[in-house]
Parts: sequence; C-alpha cells; structure tokens
Amino acid sequence: MKSTLLFLTFFSINIYSQNIWGGYLAKEWNKELSVFYGNAYLTKNIFKTKGEEVLKFETDALAASNSGEITTVLYKAQNGDAEGLLLCFYGNYWNEAGVIYTGYNFKNLDKGQAFTFLNLLQKNIEDNKDYLSKGGTTSYSGNNIYFKYDDINVIVGYVYGTLTIRLFWNNYDSSWNSNAFEKSKRRFEKRIK
Repeated sequence: MKSTLLFLTFFSINIYSQNIWGGYLAKEWNKELSVFYGNAYLTKNIFKTKGEEVLKFETDALAASNSGEITTVLYKAQNGDAEGLLLCFYGNYWNEAGVIYTGYNFKNLDKGQAFTFLNLLQKNIEDNKDYLSKGGTTSYSGNNIYFKYDDINVIVGYVYGTLTIRLFWNNYDSSWNSNAFEKSKRRFEKRIK
C-alpha cells in the first residue's frame, strides 16, 4: 500500500512538471520553433517588399542555449537588403503588474549591430577572464561583470563551473551558456561577411 501511494504521488508530480530530469518532459521551445516563428517575425517586421514582389531569404538556427531560453537565428535576404541575427527569447517574463507569463519574443540585430554585440561580449569576457575565473564556481555567487548593449543588460559569471551569460531584455531573464554563444558567434561570422 505504501509503495502504491509513493508511486502515485511521484507519478502525479511527474505528469504536472514542466521540466524534469534533464528534459524528460522538457520545455516545448526548440531551434525549429525559433526559425518557424522567426520567419513570421521577419516577414512582418524586417523584410520590405513592393506589391507582389517575391523575396528570397534564408534562415538558420545557429545555436540554442542548454536552458532553451535563448536561440540565435541568422537571416539573410538574397537581394542584400536585410541580413542579421535574431535573438529568440523564450521563457517566463513579467508584465508591469508583476504577473508571470510564458512566451517568446525576438530582438533583431542587423548585420552591423550583430557583429558589434557579439564582438563586445567576446571582448568583455576575454578582458575580464582572470577576474571572472577567481570568483566562486559553485553557485550564482562569485565574480561577475555587467555591461549594457542597446536595451540588453548583460551579466557574465561562472555558475557551477560554467561561464554563463545572462541577458535581460524586454522583461525576459535568459541564461546563455558560453558554448552556445561561441557557436553562434563562429557560425554567424562564417556565414555573414
């Protein structure tokens, strides 16, 4: 009887949880959805066409963070009018009344802004790597750096031994691991010149 009660308790917790044990019931957001909804965002907000003109463009999800909270999507129109990087934010955000919602949104960085942001982030990490590495590595405590780019606030520090980048934008608080950042930067620079 006790075993059955324990099983049912565990099973009910397991069913109603959003993210358990490394993703068994993981968040629904992924790179494919970032591109899918990113394409809609681009056609409504970035790409400009006249009349029935056809615009050819490509999109590619460069990398997603381990948390699923941020994905980078490269976009490039064949006519050369628009190319850049979408930062796709997913997760909990707070409205002005303090109500928490789960949703997604996009921060567009055109080609020049994307290069500036990625290079600034890399430079600030490299310039402060000694300071950052001497901080605590067991939790969120330790040495951190803070800077701002446009309307994005950035905190960089080690969390449980991994260099982590937190981006605060439009009421989102998203963690970006260093591997996803480096992969995004490398792939973006290779594809956009």
